[in-house]
Formats: sequence, structure tokens, C-alpha cells
Amino acid sequence: MAPKLPDSVEELRAAGNLSFRNGQFAEAATLYSRALRMLQAQGSSDPEKESVLYSNRAACHLKDGNCIDCIKDCTSALALVPFGMKPLLRRASAYEALEKYTLAYMDYLTVLQIDDSVTSALEGSSRMTRALMDSFGPEWRQKLPSVPLVPVSAQKRWECSPSGYRKETAKSKSKEATATKSRVPSAGDVERARVLKEEGNELVKKGNHKQAIEKYNESLWFSNLESATYSNRALCHLVLKQYKEAVKDCTEALRLDGKNVKAFYRRAQAYKALKDYKASFADINNLLQIEPRNGPAQKLRQEVNRSLN
Repeated sequence: MAPKLPDSVEELRAAGNLSFRNGQFAEAATLYSRALRMLQAQGSSDPEKESVLYSNRAACHLKDGNCIDCIKDCTSALALVPFGMKPLLRRASAYEALEKYTLAYMDYLTVLQIDDSVTSALEGSSRMTRALMDSFGPEWRQKLPSVPLVPVSAQKRWECSPSGYRKETAKSKSKEATATKSRVPSAGDVERARVLKEEGNELVKKGNHKQAIEKYNESLWFSNLESATYSNRALCHLVLKQYKEAVKDCTEALRLDGKNVKAFYRRAQAYKALKDYKASFADINNLLQIEPRNGPAQKLRQEVNRSLN
């Protein structure tokens, strides 16, 4: 008896997913196309379901090297559900394969606004940075259009995404950290890191802390040996109330430079916000051993001391 053919959008999508996992990309694309036609024929408005089908079909096109159709499908998916991470990443990969580096860079940076720990976006933005620097020279950033600003609502939507994605992000972050630490930066990498760090500092002065984090992320990809880059990124995390991230960055800064006063102070601030007053007090005391007359630290010690008592 012949197997029952899929006869619903959900069944077609599931069949497409199975074919994709088995490496049958053309067959998967056909199944996703049938699901799309069926969904559109039903006339029901379900933009998220339609967007996923376009994004899934785009993945098939990308696997088969059909970058043009991949870009078209990703663009259709993003028109239905703006700032979707998977279509953004797939479109960026297709743009990169077509050597459209500016467009790829924009998509990678858009993803990093949503989640700055996505390894493929971090690595992609670094590759595009190198390609654009080689093409346009030191002033390459001035030739770029502005990166679309991801609204808070879109960021919150991805913060609430399924646990499977969050687990994958955690794995990616761990891999990215390991890969970065294992790299030995060249003299050119160190210079690029310095330039990116200065660009981040300028964004901080303008109050653009999220964009500054992106610059510091890129800087650390080229070279992770600069203590100040970590402590500067920690400041941004503090302003954005991302206190655990601030603690991590300050700890890394102090690993590189045990006398980084700003790192001690910012970690003390973060610990205070997390109500870990003992750790905060210890950091302030370490700071004051280096700079006994540091006024802000003395004031912070008084505040933390009151909380301890």
C-alpha cells in the first residue's frame, strides 16, 4: 500500500523538514512550495507560518547554491515577519557567496543587534569587515548605509524564543569564546581592533550603547588582548542593565590587567545592582588599594556598606 501523501500545510512542512534533514534539498523545496501554495489558497492570514515556509525554502536554495532564489525567499519571509534571525542569516550567507559584501554585512549586524552571541553572525561580520576594508580602505565605514535599528519589540520576541534556540545560542557563545581565545592576532588585526574600539568609544559618547557593543564585539574578534575593550563594553552592559554580562566583561578585563581600575569599579557597580554586596565591597577595596583617593569608589563603598549593615 502506497504511503499517504501529505494533505495539510503542517504535514507538508513536516515532510519538507524530514527531506531537508536527509539532504534531499530539491525535494524539501518542492514540499515547502506546495505548503505555501496551500496556505495562500486557504486565504487565512498567518504571516508567521508563511514566513517560516519561505525561510525554510530559502535554506534549500542556499544548500543547492541557488543564492538568487534564496535571497528572494528570505526577503519575502522578512516582509512578513521583520527581523527574523534565520532568514537574515541565510540572506547574509547568500549575499556573501555572491560577493555582495555590504549587503551581507548589514544583515549580519542586524542579527547581532538581536543577539550579540550568535557565532555565525560574529564570524560573518568579521569576514565582511576584512573584505570591505580590502575593497574600500580605512574609510570603508563611511561608504555604508545605516544599519536598520532593531526595535525593542523584535528583540523581546527573540528573547522569548523556544528553549532549543536558546540552547544553541549558548553553545555558539561558548564556541565563539573558545575560538577567539585560541587566535593569535597579527599586527594588522591588532590595529583593526584598535580602530573598532575607538569607534565604539565614540558611540558611547553619543549614547549609542547597543551599537557600541557591536563595535567592541568586532574589535574583540580581531584581538582579545585589550583589557580596556572589555571594561568599555562592560560600561555599555551596565547602562543597558545587563549586569551579569558586565560582571563577565570586567572579570575578563581584570584577567588581562589586574590593575584596571575601571573594571574593578564597574564590576562593583554590577555586583551592587545584583545585590551581591560582599563581592561589590571586595572590588571597591581592591580598587582603593590601587587608587586610595578615588572619590567615586569611596562614595560607592559607603553605599554598599550601608546595604551590608
